Amino acid sequence: MIYLDTSVAVALLVPEPRTADVNAWFAGLSEIPVSGDWLLTEFASAISIKTRSGELSEANAKPIRKEFEMLVASGLRIVPVSRAAFRDAAALAKQHAHRLRAGDALHLAVVREVNAKSVATLDNVMLASAKRLKMNVEMI
Repeated sequence: MIYLDTSVAVALLVPEPRTADVNAWFAGLSEIPVSGDWLLTEFASAISIKTRSGELSEANAKPIRKEFEMLVASGLRIVPVSRAAFRDAAALAKQHAHRLRAGDALHLAVVREVNAKSVATLDNVMLASAKRLKMNVEMI
C-alpha cells in the first residue's frame, strides 16, 4: 500500500513544476493509493492559499476541487485518522530533529498506523523524516 501525501495530490491536480512527474508516476501505479482524512482538509487549505495569493483564480480553483472530489471517490482510498494517530503525530512533532509541521507528522503517523509499504511526498522535510523513521519513500 502506498500512502499519498497532500503535496503529491496538489501537484497531481494543480499545474506545478513537478506535475508532469507526478502524473507519470500516478499513471504507472498498479494499486490505488491510500491517504488519511487529513488530506481532505489539507488539500482544501492548499487550494484556498493558492487562490488567496493569486496563484489560482476562483474560476480555475473550482474545477480542481471537482477533480479532487472525483479522485477521492475513485482513485484514492481515504482512511480515518484515529486518536492513536493524533497521539503518535504529537510524539513525532515533539522530536525537534524531524522539523515536522503538525500536518506532516499526522500523515506519517497514519502511514505507520496503516502499515503502508511506502509514502509518496514532494515535501523534503517530510521525506527526510520518513527516511529517519525507516519508511520506504516513493521516488517521483
